[in-house]
Amino acid sequence: MGKATGFMEFDRELPEKVPAAERIRNYNEFESLYSTEKLNHQAARCMNCGIPFCHSGCPLGNIIPEFNDAVYRKNWEEAYNILSSTNNFPEFTGRICPAPCESACVLGINKPAVAIEEIEKHIIEIAFEKKLVKPTAPLVKTGKKIAVVGSGPAGLAAAAQLAKAGHLVTVFERDDRPGGLLRYGIPDFKLEKNIVERRIELMKEDGVTFKCNTEVGRDIPADEVVRTHDAVVLAGGSTIPRNLNIPGRELKGIHFAMDFLKQQNKRVSGTPFSQEDILATGKDVIIIGGGDTGSDCVGTSNRQGARSIKQFEVMTQPPVNRTVHMPWPSYPMVLKTTSSHEEGCDRYWGINTEEFLGDENGNLRAIRVVDITWELDVMNRPIKFAKVEGSEREIECQRVFLAMGFLFPQHTGMIENLNVELDERKNVKAKEGVYRTNVSKVFACGDMRRGQSLVVWAISEGREAARKVDEFLMGHSILESKDAVNQFEQAF
Repeated sequence: MGKATGFMEFDRELPEKVPAAERIRNYNEFESLYSTEKLNHQAARCMNCGIPFCHSGCPLGNIIPEFNDAVYRKNWEEAYNILSSTNNFPEFTGRICPAPCESACVLGINKPAVAIEEIEKHIIEIAFEKKLVKPTAPLVKTGKKIAVVGSGPAGLAAAAQLAKAGHLVTVFERDDRPGGLLRYGIPDFKLEKNIVERRIELMKEDGVTFKCNTEVGRDIPADEVVRTHDAVVLAGGSTIPRNLNIPGRELKGIHFAMDFLKQQNKRVSGTPFSQEDILATGKDVIIIGGGDTGSDCVGTSNRQGARSIKQFEVMTQPPVNRTVHMPWPSYPMVLKTTSSHEEGCDRYWGINTEEFLGDENGNLRAIRVVDITWELDVMNRPIKFAKVEGSEREIECQRVFLAMGFLFPQHTGMIENLNVELDERKNVKAKEGVYRTNVSKVFACGDMRRGQSLVVWAISEGREAARKVDEFLMGHSILESKDAVNQFEQAF
């Protein structure tokens, strides 16, 4: 590595953020970039460990020590080539990934981990600035036509890889613009949409065709898509949200989190919508669900000017540091305080919502909740909960956003029309490593196949599925496999 003693000389530093009171006035990204010197110092902290566990911690198998070394040496082209060999969209993962690679960093055993995610973001932004990011599709095409259904991270990754292999790729998207979750699920203050648009335009230069406002199974028959293409990749995501069917669910003011976030993203981009406005302005807001989607609702509610914001999590508060039940290098379930939480939010753990309460006009006025305790097994995993006697109470609110995750993909339309098999969790059944469904020529990847997961996993799934489609069509594949370390050693 560039500086063998770097991890002893430099502390972990993250880029400065715009102060919370200022950044909630708009929807812009608010993290600055490192200076050249600080970026050099952070890359120098990579310690040339004997076995780089960060490789296995990353679902994409990113070749992290090598690109850190290239950054330290300021060889931006080499850093970009290494990073892009395993990751199609580092500008996305460098902004919104929870960085499981950092949880597996060897330095993280007794010191703060290397700032891998930030270094990744800097590599790709420098690469764009220096015009190193270029189309990769070959001039000579295979003539094979492939349909990708869904333009979220899995669909985009599959499409990008298949175009790189020389195939003719068409992406079908039911929304008005491509990007899926990246476009309409993640707020602009975490991922500005010009970043998404920049990548979409590059994919168009690679020959990828995007057909928006087109839902396969409704606007176009699913069997027609299969019939007119040599292969079809289903990458529609896990889109059916988990509901909270308790008394009062029909009251006005209770919304699924994704409906709230999508609508605000459309406002920011100036895209019209026909639904009634969902706004937190001047309201007492309660967000049910303690994950990233709930956090995004916190940040959006703050920017809309909510009067108060509370976030509920049914589980108990996680520890601040690793415990014996979450040893390194596993991903630790520790307390996570996001930038949205820093902007203002009261957080509650071990609380269960039992009823929504309304006024005489059918509007939400409060919720009835109760505190709970959990019984744990020998591995510290929750088994069942019990109510805390005497803890029942009402909490005033006029808006509730349900951010409890997603169950499975939409079954009506395309999935039912194609008669693809579902697994026990009602996701599309397609074995990992194969990605083929029971229907000839039809593959599946991403959240539609594995269930709700991380953006980095969706990209990994899209890449792996693309390789299997390429093998299916050509008998072999020129695309990178997930065994990126061996390929890197052969290529460099």
